[in-house]
Amino acid sequence: MKIHRDISEKIEELLIPGKVLVLYGPRQVGKTTLVRELQAKMVYRSKFYSGDELIYSEPFSIQSRQSFDELVGDSELIIIDEAQRIPNIGINLKILVDNNPKLRIIATGSASFELANKISEPLTGRKLTLTLYPVSYREMQKTRGIVEARHLLERWMIWGGYPEIVSIDDLVNRERLMNEIVISYLYHDLLGLEDIRRSNKINALLKLLAFQIGSTVSIAELARTLGLNFQTVQRYLELLEKVFVIFRVEGFSRNHRKEITKSPRFYFYDLGVRNCVIQNFNPIDLRSDVGQIWENYLMVERLKSNQIHDRFGNSFFWRTYNQKEIDLVEERQGKLVGYEFKYGDGNIRKATRDEFLENYPGSNLITINRKNFEEFVL
Repeated sequence: MKIHRDISEKIEELLIPGKVLVLYGPRQVGKTTLVRELQAKMVYRSKFYSGDELIYSEPFSIQSRQSFDELVGDSELIIIDEAQRIPNIGINLKILVDNNPKLRIIATGSASFELANKISEPLTGRKLTLTLYPVSYREMQKTRGIVEARHLLERWMIWGGYPEIVSIDDLVNRERLMNEIVISYLYHDLLGLEDIRRSNKINALLKLLAFQIGSTVSIAELARTLGLNFQTVQRYLELLEKVFVIFRVEGFSRNHRKEITKSPRFYFYDLGVRNCVIQNFNPIDLRSDVGQIWENYLMVERLKSNQIHDRFGNSFFWRTYNQKEIDLVEERQGKLVGYEFKYGDGNIRKATRDEFLENYPGSNLITINRKNFEEFVL
């Protein structure tokens, strides 16, 4: 099944001479396929190199003008896939850009912190970044049509949006592939990038997070449960964020005394990964965690939608010590909009609405449910 990725137009739009476009995204999300397709359709003279292939990674890691000239040739576009594999890639991309001001460059990376650490300082002012997420509801609606997308929503809430996963109808093969993707996350990227010998602790940490979706997470409590020190758990969480397994949302407050801000919430970039971690692929009508799944689904779909529509701003949750909470608060251009996610037909409690609006006059509160979610995620 051919799935058009919305980000492709944005990549073309941001391909600017003298700039490096960095495309982040988890392993197996389709980065290589996407840049290959773009290379085939664009009019630029171009070359494709893979950081996984030694024959290419060595010339890119050597600071040699002759080597760079041979790699570029008469190209107008250079694509470097899995660029984080190449030593000295940051400074060498800077040299490429400085010596070829008309050259366009795309660099992809599946482990954002490894690539980011190598390129951030050398490419200051010379790079633009995008993230390729698992397939969005918007993309599947374009591929399958409005009616079928609504029909398949519950399936995607369970199995997530990896391109290969959404294309498989056979349950056994789908589960087998989902397990392989999770192993790729944990043992290829994460454990390969850091000297982490306790893979069982990473698995245990992910399970704890999977059961705490929609709740504030105490890192100190995680450390006690896992038998690890606070700093180690902090490092594991940061690594899981950097390889696109989870993302965190902080609490919102403007110094009102009753508001909770110290403990974050964590969500999974892909619900298939989350459900694989806890080994539960039961359908929605047989689950007790449907509220958590719905909240995670809407959070990550909003993330995708915000990028495509250039909605820049900050995202938080809001919670008070007297148990009033709003799932998502978006702060954009000084304005606040709060969203409460309901899989059923419920609404925001009056006491919650009253306190939030009293604390933040001029803000707005909206309930997102199955009847109106499409406007929120498209």
